[in-house]
Amino acid sequence: MTKQIAFSPADILFPRDCNLYKWSVVACDQYTSEPEYWERVDTLVGDAPSTLRLILPESKLESENVEKEIQGIHDSMERYLKEERFGMLEHAMVYVERTLANGKIRRGLVGKMDLEQYSYEKGAQTPVRATEGTVLSRIPPRMRVRRDAPIELPHIMVLIDDPENTVIGPYADLRQRRKFNLEELYEFEMMENGGRISGWALKEEQQTSVNEALKKLADPARFEAFYHAVGRAPLIFAIGDGNHSLATAKACWDEIKQKVPEEKWMTHPARYALVELVNLHDESLEFEAIHRVVFDVDPEKLLNDFFQAFPGAHMGEGEGHQIGCVYGETQGVITVPNPTAQLEVGTLQGFLDTWMAEHGGRVDYIHGEDVVRRLAAQKGCIGFLLPPMAKGKLFPTVIFDGALPRKTFSMGEAHDKRFYLEARKIR
Repeated sequence: MTKQIAFSPADILFPRDCNLYKWSVVACDQYTSEPEYWERVDTLVGDAPSTLRLILPESKLESENVEKEIQGIHDSMERYLKEERFGMLEHAMVYVERTLANGKIRRGLVGKMDLEQYSYEKGAQTPVRATEGTVLSRIPPRMRVRRDAPIELPHIMVLIDDPENTVIGPYADLRQRRKFNLEELYEFEMMENGGRISGWALKEEQQTSVNEALKKLADPARFEAFYHAVGRAPLIFAIGDGNHSLATAKACWDEIKQKVPEEKWMTHPARYALVELVNLHDESLEFEAIHRVVFDVDPEKLLNDFFQAFPGAHMGEGEGHQIGCVYGETQGVITVPNPTAQLEVGTLQGFLDTWMAEHGGRVDYIHGEDVVRRLAAQKGCIGFLLPPMAKGKLFPTVIFDGALPRKTFSMGEAHDKRFYLEARKIR
């Protein structure tokens, strides 16, 4: 059994004396091909205190002003700390209820994750693992944001496979929370179709209960029997959203610990990252497909090369992997018979990686079919529509096959993603 569970209470910073509607904005890796979204949010926020001033939307990562943007973020963080914009809840674990735009409620626990027990490397056997392939080239730009930052703001969601809902379930009932006499920390409406959110601070007794429930999930005998995985290292926490953000935190910590005596590692704030824990079996959790749009290419050339790469592949439905295709006024379905990859996304992504390395172009990962169709209607663009993955396949696939192809699945639509709200000091 793991000596110490990777998820634990944290000293959490919460905003105070501000409009929470304007404070809380969606994860930075959303709407990367829709700059008008971020422009709209910028106008809405105006001069009000907001996490928008503390994060770098990925749509700006390649901009010529990126260094200036990063410096502005660090300056805003320092200013907010100096202005005492945050209040601290020490040694905290927070139960969160997020009412999504569709009316469903997603339940989670906010705490910190031990980066020493996490790896994004291929074939990792750590208790905390990436679920999708990590693009190493995406880490250095994010490290520039985190490296000199005094605080972190999380949009990372970590999954546990808890069919009996032993970890989070005890706090899902309002009457039970009141019986425990839990303190409600906030409740407010979120911008841009983000729904509503409320948070409750767990007492020490409940934190202990969470830890004990996680220890049972981590028990090697239970793990081997549940997954028929004799001899395999237990996977307890699988990254659902924010894989590259957690990988960035890990890379920064690996840098820092080279300069810190090992006896101080356990208490160093950069060793940990703030996350939200969510049960894979939460009724609100739906795995949505992540589609692809390729820009700055000749769609006909790309398709012809695709068919040459997969003998027997053809337009039209058939036996094998079926992938939707749309460009200009053209739309249809591509069939790849006898695929070697387990999932359609593996078939497509493997081809795109190889083809774009030779021919150029730019790919973006899109959550909604309507957005794919709109973008693919532009000249020099082609869109691919992929089917969703059954969420029950996630843990067994990662345990036995390793990380999935990157951007295989998404937990809900873009507006359902985690919004920035709380923070934590990392230096």
